[in-house]
Amino acid sequence: MIPSNRVLAAGMLSAALALAASGSLVRADGAPHAIPAPARDEPAHKAPETIVLAGGCFWGVQGVFQHVKGVTRAISGYAGGAVATAHYNMTSRGDTGHAESVAVTFDPAKISLGRILQIYFAVAHDPTELNRQGPDEGSQYRSAIFPRDAEQAEVARDYIGQLDQAHAFAAPIVTRIEPGKSFYPAEAYHQNFLALNPDYPYIVINDLPKIAALRRLYPSEYRADAVLVGAAAGR
Repeated sequence: MIPSNRVLAAGMLSAALALAASGSLVRADGAPHAIPAPARDEPAHKAPETIVLAGGCFWGVQGVFQHVKGVTRAISGYAGGAVATAHYNMTSRGDTGHAESVAVTFDPAKISLGRILQIYFAVAHDPTELNRQGPDEGSQYRSAIFPRDAEQAEVARDYIGQLDQAHAFAAPIVTRIEPGKSFYPAEAYHQNFLALNPDYPYIVINDLPKIAALRRLYPSEYRADAVLVGAAAGR
């Protein structure tokens, strides 16, 4: 099942392929591009950790982090609203408070929270777009971080301030920090969407360039084989 609001004209596919081949699919501000690492990071520890990140359509955000070494799981879902409205058809209205999100679980012995956030801001989405990403509009596509604890929130908040002060992007970062929100896994047909549908026009145009940017900007963190979630992750 492919949501109708993301079905693109077939004629766009050939144009997207040509652009991808030329390497010219980048955001208006020139990103994806290298940005400084966080000046502040979490102390090293061994327990697995999860942070919930929103940055437009969850297909691409999930796809990026499934290719990051040290990430053990990346699940598409909804965060910011109530459990009763944590469904695609409801969230797509834009009035539930939910954002399409991805719960990224990682091994801190292999990758830090700071590096996860660096990839999120540099590669996974455009943090300067307010309530939209690319062709998708509405608060459900907002840039937001849903921290699991105060330390995650502080690291994220400090990093946003650092990037703004450094003028890392051509416009101010609009990413919201939204603590205390639950995460609800998305329907099964949304899981692993990029990995299972690499030729789908929306993926070709909007998301494959993110994977290419990850490989180019962070080669030591890139993994060729995506870490996929099982069918049980969706509903």
